[in-house]
Amino acid sequence: MLEQFTVADILTWLDDKTLVVNREFQRNSKVWPTAAKAYLIDTILRGLPMPKIYLRTKTNTFTRRSYREVVDGQQRLLAIQSFAKDEFPLGSNREVYAEFARKRYSELDEEDQRKFLEYLVPSEQLMNASDSVVFDVFQRLNTYNYNLSPQELRHGKYHGQFSSYVVAASRHWGYFWDKHRVLSNRSRVRMGDDELMAQMFGVILEGVTDGGQPKIERLYKKYDVELPSDVSTKIDSIIEYIEDNLSPILETGLTGSPHFLMLFAAVAHAKFGIPSGDIGDDMPERDPRALEDVSMALTNLGTLADSLDRESTEVPERFHDFQYASAGTTQRIRSRRVRFLMLYKALLPELI
Repeated sequence: MLEQFTVADILTWLDDKTLVVNREFQRNSKVWPTAAKAYLIDTILRGLPMPKIYLRTKTNTFTRRSYREVVDGQQRLLAIQSFAKDEFPLGSNREVYAEFARKRYSELDEEDQRKFLEYLVPSEQLMNASDSVVFDVFQRLNTYNYNLSPQELRHGKYHGQFSSYVVAASRHWGYFWDKHRVLSNRSRVRMGDDELMAQMFGVILEGVTDGGQPKIERLYKKYDVELPSDVSTKIDSIIEYIEDNLSPILETGLTGSPHFLMLFAAVAHAKFGIPSGDIGDDMPERDPRALEDVSMALTNLGTLADSLDRESTEVPERFHDFQYASAGTTQRIRSRRVRFLMLYKALLPELI
């Protein structure tokens, strides 16, 4: 039975011990880091949905009293209780937490405190269910539940600087993904926008590298604690430049996320210079003439976009490698090298 309870109700039940944790159902439960708890509280304060918790309600017919057991959702409820007790502040990253940054419960405005206490927590009630029934319910849930994507797993695992800045930047540019169809709705539902943004951060930090999930995971690990402060600013500047000056290209085949990442990398190198990454000795030095003639850049990029839509027999020989690299596995460096170098060349003030 699906019900909703306010945070205030849950805090009262936890205080008077009519809501308790059933340890038998807390499988491999780990204590959440402060960053994860803060992100949940920010979700609540903004009135955004959170996953439902599972409670088993038991009624004693002799005492005529009911009590509830937390079957699933222990860490969420303990985070709520801990924040209400002023035991931790929200994060300091203002791009993520904005007006709530660094605030404890007692430091919130009265209206925000009220929003917190009146937030409705979705709950599945298992009324007087036996242990066997509860275990059966979870077995069925796990059977029919889809596997989390690698990015969804990273979202739950990492809560440091890299993850926070990626989430904030991906949110900020949400309208851009929508407007230019850089990613499909299906991909965005599975956090494909965060995954693309993480790779864009990687381009600024380490240049064009071989792709794949292990590489993205390494970025999250390497920059979890400390991230250079200017990365987000550079990313904003590059996307703004593409939208303001190269918008006709956003209506072509170069907009899909694998191609857009390499277009982003080419513009990043033209504007700021990026590390050589896995391009190695083939990495061109930053040419100050790049993007000097925007009309020429648009012409060149249009030519490359056109090559993606043609049969190989119709494409000039000098673009065969670009077309071939765009048709196969686009995450490998052998493909990225060809596409990045050609896209960067297209930004120079001469016909390709």
